[in-house]
Amino acid sequence: MKIGVLAVQGDVIEHRAVLRRLGVADVEVRLPGDLAGVDGLILPGGESTTIGKLMVRYGLDRAIPEQVRRGMALYGTCAGMILMARRAVGGEPPMLRLMDITVIRNAYGRQVDSFEADLDVPVFGPPPLRAVFIRAPVMDQAGPGVEVLASLDGRPVLAREG
Repeated sequence: MKIGVLAVQGDVIEHRAVLRRLGVADVEVRLPGDLAGVDGLILPGGESTTIGKLMVRYGLDRAIPEQVRRGMALYGTCAGMILMARRAVGGEPPMLRLMDITVIRNAYGRQVDSFEADLDVPVFGPPPLRAVFIRAPVMDQAGPGVEVLASLDGRPVLAREG
């Protein structure tokens, strides 16, 4: 299995380090050709507007959805969740619109309001998932095919579709 990490901006190093600790082959994805042979792609946290604009510039806004249609798995954290969403409140950066959710950008406030929290994610089992919230989004709405996996203070923050 080979997992790509979108490497145009954001928490690329951190995601690749986790994959390596797990013994998973990883590759940085900057251009459509980098998706060849990739089984899954991580859209990391970062600045969603910047990442979205760079995806458009390099043609990844078309290449990623095509690979997803062919069966590539897609996982997004923070900005990645925004980019995967069909709709966003608080401004819409260029988005892939692949997941039937509406997100509220910067739902937890500004940079100075950042925090960490443990999330119970039953499908992962124990221990709790330690999550970092830096200008993080929440899901405001989810379509019928979306399963909420974790919430914080009653607000969905982790989900899957398909």
